[in-house]
Amino acid sequence: MSQKKTAVVTGAAGFLGSHLSDLLLGEGYKVIGLDNLLTGNVRNIEHLAGNPDFDFIKHDVTKFIYIPGKVDLIFHFASPASPIDYLELPIQTLKVGSLGTHNTLGLAKEKGATFLIASTSECYGDPLEHPQKETYWGNVNPVGPRGVYDEAKRFAEAMTMGYHRYHKLDTKIVRIFNTYGPRMRLEDGRVVPAFIGQALQGNDLTVFGDGSQTRSFCYVSDLLAGIYKLSQSTYHEPCNIGNPTEMTVLQFAEKILKVTGSKSKIDFRPLPVDDPKVRQPDITLARRILGWEPKVSFDEGIAQTVAYFRDFLGIHA
Repeated sequence: MSQKKTAVVTGAAGFLGSHLSDLLLGEGYKVIGLDNLLTGNVRNIEHLAGNPDFDFIKHDVTKFIYIPGKVDLIFHFASPASPIDYLELPIQTLKVGSLGTHNTLGLAKEKGATFLIASTSECYGDPLEHPQKETYWGNVNPVGPRGVYDEAKRFAEAMTMGYHRYHKLDTKIVRIFNTYGPRMRLEDGRVVPAFIGQALQGNDLTVFGDGSQTRSFCYVSDLLAGIYKLSQSTYHEPCNIGNPTEMTVLQFAEKILKVTGSKSKIDFRPLPVDDPKVRQPDITLARRILGWEPKVSFDEGIAQTVAYFRDFLGIHA
């Protein structure tokens, strides 16, 4: 019997990291999860307690990482990822994107492991190209409040390509677009948990600007299927993974009110600084090189997400 491959997941107690750990275990990997629990929560991985193929280490990846034994695959997913988090934690966000990426790439080099960095559609900033292709260099304000996240991820991409070109490391870069599903944090400030939480608790839904800005929402299982395919591919340049179905924030708010049956109203507030007006992935590349495209419909995905938050809040229809 062949020995199981080992994958390291940073940010393993986060929304995406915990689902990624589940997927890798299902694919037959041993998983070592790292998280300093700054924005992650052990509740997301408590179902893995006692699983002999999952080890959790509480660790800050901006510090030196020591992992004994062989490692085949490293997924660097550690980072504050919502505007509320990275505006409150600007230095930590910059450090995990720079020092954390350097340390995890160093680990990959030492182990001869494949490395995949979770980058972001925020690399495109407030885009002047629509939809956004991987060849677009972006429109980012490096000194604005969101710059701590955008530039940390852009630097992480540059360092990843540096290790690929100089050290011949097998690296992948995924640019993740808006993703939703169970285990999102209720108070993380992103539009999906914000609207669902407000609707279920009878509070007004907070829409910034006039709600005409667009977002494209990908269900978590679709996103991770694409990321796993990318990790197994021979492609090294950035690759968009997201759902190209675009809707306005106001349309999304109205859908949430309908799905939850909430009588909440919509409360319009001023648009935050550098908030992207449009966000839609061009997934031509992912379709071509990975044979991937999203399968879960918005109605199906949002129903599962609302059910999770109903349970989390103890609110039952």
